[in-house]
Amino acid sequence: MKKQLVILICFVSLFFESALSCTSAIIGAELSPYGRPMLWKHRDTSNIDNKVEYVSPGPEGYGYTGLFNASDRQLKECWTGFNSEGFAIMNTASYNLKDDKVPEKDMDKEGFLMTKALRTCVTVDDFAKLLDTLPRPMGVEANFGVIDASGAGAYFETNNHSYIRINLEDSPEHMLVRTNYSHCGRPNEGYGFVREANALHLLKPAAEKKQVTPELLTETLSRTFYHDMFGKDMAEGLDDGWIIDQDFIPRYKSCATIVIEGCVPSEKGIPKDAAKDYVMWTGLGYPPCADIYPVTEGPDGIHEDLRGTQPNGHSKASDISKKRRDEVFPKHFGNGDKYINLSRLRNPEGTGYLQTIPKQNLIIYKKFRDLKSIE
Repeated sequence: MKKQLVILICFVSLFFESALSCTSAIIGAELSPYGRPMLWKHRDTSNIDNKVEYVSPGPEGYGYTGLFNASDRQLKECWTGFNSEGFAIMNTASYNLKDDKVPEKDMDKEGFLMTKALRTCVTVDDFAKLLDTLPRPMGVEANFGVIDASGAGAYFETNNHSYIRINLEDSPEHMLVRTNYSHCGRPNEGYGFVREANALHLLKPAAEKKQVTPELLTETLSRTFYHDMFGKDMAEGLDDGWIIDQDFIPRYKSCATIVIEGCVPSEKGIPKDAAKDYVMWTGLGYPPCADIYPVTEGPDGIHEDLRGTQPNGHSKASDISKKRRDEVFPKHFGNGDKYINLSRLRNPEGTGYLQTIPKQNLIIYKKFRDLKSIE
């Protein structure tokens, strides 16, 4: 096929989004064919090397499983995870909530806060109580998304001194999406407006049919090049050439796609050992090139490829995906990280990463569900 040069000028601003970003969603159990709520985080950060580890219970509180930066040897900052009681949390950075002069060196405490939450919280209400009692300033500007084993969920749009809680149960659509601004913050400030619209557009058809699944989130939303301002997938119909990386859900600095799938809610409240039914579907590295692994509760629930067993605390899965990303973004100079070589994702031979990896991942999903009899 004749090579094409496809340049997408996506209303590029003078500055690109901050390295601390993310696209996320809370999905109500009503929208899942499995009857389970979900917490999705598509992580964007300069800390491209990630790992998954289990932290045992101790004097600080509950045991939990979470996503960490590879360099975090003492596991002090968790960026998404769930604990033994079925409480799960993640965040996205916000850029329209901070209303004080707290210096930058005293900010970016979100990972520490989420670690404390996983140690101490059982319910969504517990997280609200935690925020109420933390010393001020908290050192955060973020949208914290949480679910618990009762099926409850909420976003907490939080700055150094206060927060606003948006409950999942109050959403007529039974789902909430957040990127890098807060809906209760200053209007028209922040980032991720197009990414949020992308996610909502892609979720809507499945939500209407109550068919939102972890597979949809990791294999479609985290791998799509749909752009809402143009109303189409900018890579659709192309199997060669280049596109510019701007305002898609997957970005050059995307380093993980994770869906925490909770348990079936019970009218009797939080079930005993609820976390035993949780699955943290995990893809490390650049999501369009990431292999998916099911992670379950406890010290034996994490595949070795996800753990920080490689040099410098790297995980094998993240390193593999990062090498693939280097093929997708092969220009390693200047603004090379803005140019996607589409032929590595999709090509006439059918060997592109978007043509091969999702098929393999869907097999993993099915095998695990069959094994666990998740219906």
